Amino acid sequence: MLGWRDKSYYDADKWRGNWKTEGGGVLVNQAPHQLDILLWFMGEVEEVYGIWRNLNHPYIEVEDTALAVIKFRNGGIGNVIVSNSQKPGIYGKVHVHGENGASAGVQTDGGAMFIAGMKGILEPPVNDLWTIPGEEELAEKWKMEDVRHFSSIDPMTHYMERQIEDFLFALDENRDPLVTGEDGRRTVELFTAIYRSTRDNLPIKLPLYPENKNDMDGRSGLL
Repeated sequence: MLGWRDKSYYDADKWRGNWKTEGGGVLVNQAPHQLDILLWFMGEVEEVYGIWRNLNHPYIEVEDTALAVIKFRNGGIGNVIVSNSQKPGIYGKVHVHGENGASAGVQTDGGAMFIAGMKGILEPPVNDLWTIPGEEELAEKWKMEDVRHFSSIDPMTHYMERQIEDFLFALDENRDPLVTGEDGRRTVELFTAIYRSTRDNLPIKLPLYPENKNDMDGRSGLL
């Protein structure tokens, strides 16, 4: 996820860019959507080595860039690059490379596969490459289907309604919602591990152990 936030963005709300009120920077605010999908594809994390920095936003306290290398419990490995210092910003994508040479790049922004806040879809929110043997021609078909679908709805409203609808049905049907609180917790645990890794300059194993230190996982004593 390589985006851009300028000074006017941080000046628009006082809570932005502060450890005490935002709790972090790009990892906490913008990146969770991509981390959610990465974990949905790859499953449980075993170990994380990460680093974060504020590269070119001297007027904020929090990080504007972070990188991580991740070992998954299924044996896979991954890397994460997130930043608010890419100008112009480009869309966030999650790429999965498999043992058969397949590669899928799922475009994400705003928590779903669409360009958040845009009335016109500038780039179809689809897999940009699909090389599963026997399915190579499907990517173009899916792209056209997505263009038709996303030109007929307001994505922000549509997917918010679907999420609330599923939550209400889950209550009525006495089942877990499709996205659970545990799913959200896993994402928080992942970016917390990146903060701790930078603090300790070491890989961090998951699940995380609780801490009582003042620096709150290496973010700041202000929290």
